[in-house]
Amino acid sequence: MRVYLPGTVPMLQELNAAGEFKPLNGTAFALTPALREAYTAGSAEDLEYVAMADAARASLRLLAADPEAMRRRVVIAADVDGVTVRPDLDNSVVRLSGPVQLKDIAAIHLDAPEAEQAVAAAAEVIDAADMGDEDAEFLLGDAEDHDLAWYATQELPFLLELM
Repeated sequence: MRVYLPGTVPMLQELNAAGEFKPLNGTAFALTPALREAYTAGSAEDLEYVAMADAARASLRLLAADPEAMRRRVVIAADVDGVTVRPDLDNSVVRLSGPVQLKDIAAIHLDAPEAEQAVAAAAEVIDAADMGDEDAEFLLGDAEDHDLAWYATQELPFLLELM
């Protein structure tokens, strides 16, 4: 199953060094039956984008918990087995049975430097946005307006070196 793993730049550095990615609590996002049911229309590609956006939002939570991390959202796309669907948590949430090996990673998605200011502001207010604070939702939208850049797995060492 294709899953989207939220991360941070330090987590990418660990992936590069260890050859595996350890998602926090095994949490990932995917096109699940519950996600498909939540949308009356949309192709599989559209719904995969929704799952990836959910992972990008989760990346903001990881950034909020790590004030030292570079303010860029990270989403890792991987093809894995051992996935448990968790509709009790949210429509796209899944749990993985263990770490994801580098060989199973299809792509890395990362904010460009231009997004850092918006991402930093969104990470500070992510909880308030979830509670319905309209100003916080506006700041969150500013970050989400930035598209994540796509990188091949082979580019990871060079990407990190250039940061």
